[in-house]
Amino acid sequence: MSVLEAEPPTAIPAVPMANLASGPGIAAGLPLAAWTGSVRPSVIQRMLSFSGRDDLVTFALGLPAPELFPVDGLAAAADRVLRGDPDALQYKPGYRPLKEQVVRLMAQRGVECRPEQVFLTTAAQQALSLVSRVLLEPGGTVLCDELVYMGFQQVVESYRPRVLTVGSDLDTGMDVDAVERYLAAGERPAYIYCITDGHNPLGSSLSRGKRERLVELARRYRVPIVEDDAYGMLYYERPEAPMRALDEEWVLYVGSFSKVLAPSFRLGWIVAPESLVPVLGCAKDGADLDMASFSQRLAAEYLAGGGFDGHLDRVRAEYRVRRDLMLELLATELPAGSRWSVPSNGALLWVELPQGYDTDALLETAMAAGVAYVPGDAFAMPGTGAGRNGMRLNFSYCKPEQIREGMARLGRVLRENA
Repeated sequence: MSVLEAEPPTAIPAVPMANLASGPGIAAGLPLAAWTGSVRPSVIQRMLSFSGRDDLVTFALGLPAPELFPVDGLAAAADRVLRGDPDALQYKPGYRPLKEQVVRLMAQRGVECRPEQVFLTTAAQQALSLVSRVLLEPGGTVLCDELVYMGFQQVVESYRPRVLTVGSDLDTGMDVDAVERYLAAGERPAYIYCITDGHNPLGSSLSRGKRERLVELARRYRVPIVEDDAYGMLYYERPEAPMRALDEEWVLYVGSFSKVLAPSFRLGWIVAPESLVPVLGCAKDGADLDMASFSQRLAAEYLAGGGFDGHLDRVRAEYRVRRDLMLELLATELPAGSRWSVPSNGALLWVELPQGYDTDALLETAMAAGVAYVPGDAFAMPGTGAGRNGMRLNFSYCKPEQIREGMARLGRVLRENA
């Protein structure tokens, strides 16, 4: 089932969006950098501002379920850290015991690496920013899905890049044939950005065959892959190994604790060739100098206590229940002709409504009816026109009774606005 049929490869130039320099809160006449003229306000930040509304069921945000946070285990770990490690409150670089725990987690994902290849970051978002800083020249080229994680768009927009886009299949992921056509035609992007498992926003996972082909293309044409695996540990079927397991030189792996432990820790990591780690360190120095020492030590202490594997099992089991319930309700609440992904990983799924629906135009009506989602065109690279009749739904945050109510509200909105 293909939600985006691959078109002949074309480069998508930057398209000016609303100029924020004239918006409220920005001093009139302040000389801003040229790239700010094409900034798009974040739909996710807008949705986050509504998340406290008691009358709103929100499927819009990729938030973990707060009732599943391992509070007791973290509290005990925090007490041990604060009483036994005064450096937890001091300026400190990346914490080696946490790197060693990341090595263990990567081994569970099928990836062999050493602590010297692990670079700790302020969550996955900073990891993407740092990788772009060391690989992407201003005005350079990147390659990605035409519907892609908004955080990635925000990372690269200041470089004003030339963006090559490809379609994606809801069952097997990125159109690797289209990637190969670009490379065979002589394109050499700074990197290929790929969300391997639990794609944001499509909910798809890259098939094993496509992983192998994409890595082979990276080697043959000497183009690195940035593999974003923020949802990789949230799997509901036997997972495939990340592309990093297939190549140590041409795949830079990005991981995160935000979806599986606690977002507020702001802890992520990059697995990279050891020779690149000092360069990443210089890039990070220009961003925020050091990591959050307490978060690193707290996470490492909790992971060393052995409770994380059981915590992940509980989270996966509950999210599977919520995923299956939402999939069941999609079949009864959506209009005929709709289609959607069936995620084997992550916390998100993609819905494509019949032609004629405009999910961006419907959002205000839906929120007035007490349900929120992210309209599909929020994920479209500028100039593609993709996603207008699509929406991204999150199934991890709401409890089952909220999912039932929210899907009923969404169904009524769609029926009344057919």
